[in-house]
Amino acid sequence: MNDSQTPGDGVPSQDSQPTSPFASPSPAGSQDSTPAAQTERSTELPTADPTAPLPTAPEPAAATAPAAAPAPAPSIPPLPPAAQSTPYAASAEPAPVATATEPPVGKVRGRTIAAIAVGALVIGGAAGFGGAALHDATSSENGSTAAATLPASTTNTTSGGSGTPTADGIDVVSIAAAVTPSVVSIEVIQNGQVASTGSGFVIREDGYLETNAHVVADSGGTVTVVMSDGTELDGTVVGSSSEYDLAVVHIDKTGLTPLVLADSDQVQVGEPVVAVGSPLGLESTVTTGIVSALHRPVTTSESASTAFVDAIQTDAAINPGNSGGPLINAAGEVIGINSAIATLSTTSSSSGSIGLGFSITSNQARRTAEELISTGVATYPVIGVMLDGTYTGEGVQVANTADGVVSGSPADQAGIKPGDVITAIDGRPVTQSDELVVAIRAKAPGDEVTLTIQSGDSTKDVVVTLAANDAVVFSDNGSSSGSGGSLPEPSSPSN
Repeated sequence: MNDSQTPGDGVPSQDSQPTSPFASPSPAGSQDSTPAAQTERSTELPTADPTAPLPTAPEPAAATAPAAAPAPAPSIPPLPPAAQSTPYAASAEPAPVATATEPPVGKVRGRTIAAIAVGALVIGGAAGFGGAALHDATSSENGSTAAATLPASTTNTTSGGSGTPTADGIDVVSIAAAVTPSVVSIEVIQNGQVASTGSGFVIREDGYLETNAHVVADSGGTVTVVMSDGTELDGTVVGSSSEYDLAVVHIDKTGLTPLVLADSDQVQVGEPVVAVGSPLGLESTVTTGIVSALHRPVTTSESASTAFVDAIQTDAAINPGNSGGPLINAAGEVIGINSAIATLSTTSSSSGSIGLGFSITSNQARRTAEELISTGVATYPVIGVMLDGTYTGEGVQVANTADGVVSGSPADQAGIKPGDVITAIDGRPVTQSDELVVAIRAKAPGDEVTLTIQSGDSTKDVVVTLAANDAVVFSDNGSSSGSGGSLPEPSSPSN
């Protein structure tokens, strides 16, 4: 159905929004409409021993993950929703496993050490418990035109509060009580039955929710949203971005309590976190852990579309069905959206959490959601180069072809030439094209980045001002959208 709802006059600031679970958040860290068909669920929330059978997820595709130095982040598909349909699996390139018996995953200097299956956390309806799968998203044109601003944290200190964050220092009981009412389950209905299920959470009091794009990819624009009290409401997909694996859904309900989006740039490794969602269809499930690593380059792909995510890694247990649910800091604020996990198995029967979960940062979630609510589409930054997917040397090489650098693009204006090798971005070394694409996608159009370029025998730093993907047109050999997708070798990804 089409979204006829016009967004409210902006999004309430933290001061004006409905009472927040944490009215005075402690120094928090780093910080999209049809009338609702409202019915009461006839069954209670599932328990550890559910009386009703839960659908299992389809077998995810096994994936390999690129290894970057240092500790390359795995490229992982979005968390599949707990659904009845068969989701697809994605390939991921997670960081090396810290045991001798479980070697690092992905390519290390071009050599494959080990492979792990990475899947979006969506539960497929024809399956039982377990299984990670990747769903890719489609874009909706039902966006509204009003400006959108989401509730933000007013603090700029570490999200764990004062002192060094520890797993024992987080009040999980209080956080769960305050946050779970704002977390929902999102069901995709096909042929009258639940095809897939994922999670989501409230971002505006006037009915806007955020989730993963792969959760609503097969929805046809409408979903069923199950509130924490079991109430079911019709939801309309306002827009989605498969490039970032994010989507906004709108329900005809006001007076909701939006969760505050923290500044994820302030997140620190080691700080305690809480994950909330519907793993395996078990609504309002709360798990805990810590931030295990930052800036993990995670890529998820299906068909011709690839999502590039600069992810937060966590050991909090997240499983199929957790996709789209929030990752919360000690102040009760959202620092990430749970999207994918890495597993050691390629079969749905044995896939699940092994302590390697990945979340899209709250800063990325904020920018994308605001664009989707305002226009129905989301942009992403590019520099205007094609990357050579067959290059095996140090760094990432710009394709040494006539279309290696788009004329007039940011890269062209900065003096980058076909055949040049990019060895670092903002001082951070890059060894694979996915790492560079992820680092650029983590920015916004208009931002500046410093690239270290090796051209012939000389090395230099150049400042590049990123352009929006719709402002740079690549040839048919690359991604027409401009920001690259991990194209099969020997094709060249565009950036």
